Amino acid sequence: MNLDLNSLSTSQIVAKPWGQEIIYTPSDLKYTFKQIQINDQARLSLQSHTEKIETFILIEGQADLIIGPDTDHLETIHMEIKKGYTIPVGIIHRIVGIKNAIILEASTPETGTTIRYQDDYNRPDETEKIRNQDNRGWQPNQ
Repeated sequence: MNLDLNSLSTSQIVAKPWGQEIIYTPSDLKYTFKQIQINDQARLSLQSHTEKIETFILIEGQADLIIGPDTDHLETIHMEIKKGYTIPVGIIHRIVGIKNAIILEASTPETGTTIRYQDDYNRPDETEKIRNQDNRGWQPNQ
């Protein structure tokens, strides 16, 4: 068996208006693993996914998870260090970075649509087409 040792190591940094993601897995796997770094007081979009299931683990800092079945029934959970929070398909959620928040995310592949109900940066829903653009369609100068 020939093994390309260089193919075993991968990471892709994706700039986000709220911080950055570092994706550690190739896009052709059946799962995605990433690190999310959130600027203090920044918020990810209030969103749900049509196909993706994800688990978040706060490993450093402070963050809140806002979650619910619809936009009228949202709860705020103060995330605990090293505790997993799994978000099923279709559940509305948002993470707010309180202070020095670093979160690990394990999920099913990044497929389907990310529906954005509210976004502080006026980004549209994320489709496969947008996902394949540099920084997923967001330009750091915006």
